[in-house]
Amino acid sequence: MENSKYQCPKCNNREYITDEFRATGGFWTKIFDIQSKHFTTVTCTKCSYTEIYKIKSSKLENVFDFFTN
Repeated sequence: MENSKYQCPKCNNREYITDEFRATGGFWTKIFDIQSKHFTTVTCTKCSYTEIYKIKSSKLENVFDFFTN
């Protein structure tokens, strides 16, 4: 993907890929294996430098995650 606004801070490349992942938060979410933290990543296609951004998860997503675990 190419975006004129994005520029890799390490190599100045303008091409990147994005992805998402979820992680557990505190004690109870670890016990019940609920991924309550939601992140998106932006990775440079040239040098693989990756930036991680936290996304606010909705309560509905967390409930759905609990029942589909």
